[in-house]
Amino acid sequence: MPRNINPIVAITMGDPAGNGPEITVKVLSHPELYDRCRPVVIGDAKMLEQAKRFIARPEVKIHRVTRVEEALFQPGTIDVLHLELIPNVAAFPIGKVSAEGGNAAFRCVVKAIELALAGTVDATVTNALNKEALNLALAPQGLHFDGHTEIYATYTHTKKYAMMLAYRNLRVVHVSTHCSLREACDRVKKARVLEVIELADQACRGLGIQAPKVAVAGLNPHCGENGLFGREEIDEIRPAVETAQAEGIHAIGPLPPDSVFSEALGGWYDIVVCMYHDQGHIPLKTLGFVYDRKAQRWKAVEGVNITLGLPIIRTSVDHGTGFAVAGKGTANELSLLNAIHFAAQMARNRKEKI
Repeated sequence: MPRNINPIVAITMGDPAGNGPEITVKVLSHPELYDRCRPVVIGDAKMLEQAKRFIARPEVKIHRVTRVEEALFQPGTIDVLHLELIPNVAAFPIGKVSAEGGNAAFRCVVKAIELALAGTVDATVTNALNKEALNLALAPQGLHFDGHTEIYATYTHTKKYAMMLAYRNLRVVHVSTHCSLREACDRVKKARVLEVIELADQACRGLGIQAPKVAVAGLNPHCGENGLFGREEIDEIRPAVETAQAEGIHAIGPLPPDSVFSEALGGWYDIVVCMYHDQGHIPLKTLGFVYDRKAQRWKAVEGVNITLGLPIIRTSVDHGTGFAVAGKGTANELSLLNAIHFAAQMARNRKEKI
């Protein structure tokens, strides 16, 4: 990809019963996006046509392609690498869990990964899938995935990876994600914490931060109070931080998790390593998800999910499928827009380093 050509970004449709098709049409209706990247949707073109009706955008054209090379990349036209996923759109239930929807979402993801590994696209962005629907579809094949991150890791043969969420200047990365809280505590081990600190440092550098300051949260209240409330900070987290420091990483911690995010917002740190899913998700979504009480609707649903450690670029919306509002045309597209911007910028940064 020459530097003066925008990166090609593949966007998966997500579960077709959810908000993915609607917010995709909304985002790709903005002409200015085409100044940043060349987007192509991976999905069923018929579902995108239906989404046009949900959001009342009849002027937008859906352009079916069978290869990325056939895409037009023109504002006002949405290029869709068509996969025949939903044979009967009229009979397909919107807003409901189904194996058909889970299978469609899964096939879109696998296709996006294949295209990225082949170098046909420069980055991938995923709309939300429903984990129950996904595994309903995969159970007959003897497969199970906790979510997108694990699919990407499996199909790219990646062993060391982590989830990063970003909302403006707040970035968080997780030691564990989709597991019980009891299991999450057991996963706080020096080797894994060190691995995530290293991934966090690499991610910040990939975003153009020259000397990242990596904050490492504790697991227990007050970081365990020197063993009074638990020894994870003493036995696992602090040794990981010290090893990272010896590697030249500017890691700080363990730090009390009840204050580290406010400090990060204040500019003290560039990223926070969190010990489990909700420790990182709650502060970020509290900032990025804004509900308008008076209007009784979501004013903003922002934030970007980035999988670290992969050989390809993957960003994602940081919300779910929104089954409750699917088909109503009211789903908020800001998270997808930000995810595409992040993916395009990461692709440019990566290309400039080659």
